[in-house]
Amino acid sequence: MIFSLGLIILLGLSLNAIMLKLKIPSLIAYIITGIILGPFVLDLLSPDLLNISADLRKIALIVILLRAGLTLDIKDLKIVGKGAILLSFLPATLEIIAIAFLSQIFFSITLIEGFILGSILAAVSPAVVVPRMIKLIEQKKGTNKSIPQMVLAASSIDDIYAIVLFTIFVQIYQTNEFSFESVISFPVSILLGVFAGIFVGIVLVKLFKKFHMRDTVKVLLIFGLAFFFDFIETSLKGVVPFASLLAIITLGLTILKAYPILAERLTQKFSKIWVFSEMILFVLIGALVRISVIADVGLNFVILLVLAIFVRYLSVILSTGGINLNVKERLFVFFAYLPKATVQAAIGAIPLSLGMPGGEIILGISVLAIFITAPLGAILIDRTQDILLEQN
Repeated sequence: MIFSLGLIILLGLSLNAIMLKLKIPSLIAYIITGIILGPFVLDLLSPDLLNISADLRKIALIVILLRAGLTLDIKDLKIVGKGAILLSFLPATLEIIAIAFLSQIFFSITLIEGFILGSILAAVSPAVVVPRMIKLIEQKKGTNKSIPQMVLAASSIDDIYAIVLFTIFVQIYQTNEFSFESVISFPVSILLGVFAGIFVGIVLVKLFKKFHMRDTVKVLLIFGLAFFFDFIETSLKGVVPFASLLAIITLGLTILKAYPILAERLTQKFSKIWVFSEMILFVLIGALVRISVIADVGLNFVILLVLAIFVRYLSVILSTGGINLNVKERLFVFFAYLPKATVQAAIGAIPLSLGMPGGEIILGISVLAIFITAPLGAILIDRTQDILLEQN
């Protein structure tokens, strides 16, 4: 495993240096690194590393969610409250429906498999979106209308919404029946996640104010609690719904609200951790890319993706219609809602592991969606932010 990590760091940094000269986002260099070193090309990554790939990707996701919570001032969302709420579920809902029915035309999968595919593809990637929105908030671009804050908050709930729907559709596939309890689980999981994040955040702030400890120790303590949130969700799955991702963000939000000076210092710590976490996350995503499967679904998927992107564009326009955004700002929100990576990497292989007839197609489409939309979304966000957003 040590040798694999050495290869990842050396090749990843080398390709990243080239990409930076070409003004291409780092994540593309890391995805290519994963493809080259992965099991389907040179096969130089240790099986031990690949076996814990899901856990490492989850740790990287926790890093960016904590950064998001420590940066997102909730009072800024009052300006765009309606837009944030609609963006949390409307684009995902319309895209899932569109993909479910369009997939019947392009691929030999059942309708329920189409809905499972749609729920996988609909989720926005926090790994791509969150760091960029945090940077915009720090640079005060678009913050006069709380655009990056809106995207941060809405995309986080969007992921939870898509994952809950994915769980419902998988349950329908396995049992051939619809459970009303699954629908209720979405709002319940959100409420429990928010409550847990606030409670733990308040306790931590009191602890930090009473006992002196280094910021590095505080970061480790916060990490431990974030891991515990994930453990609670996994342990209570099927018993009590609990949104660990939202609990982690809310924990950061609570620290920012109650102890803003500390939140600023902790954000700098997590920013440094993200440098390595980003590399590991996207290298391991790249390692999932099976070239042969991508070749099988390639052309049909591109057509499906173009149609799904058009539906997403319309849904973003609808979601932001009731708030004071101009055409350029709405276009930027659409670009920010394009990237797909983290959720697709996390759950894209589950249908195949469950033995679904269309599981391999779903996995191939999930990986191809990452490979196309993550770089595309990142480039569009980076290249258009100065043109489409106002400097506050």
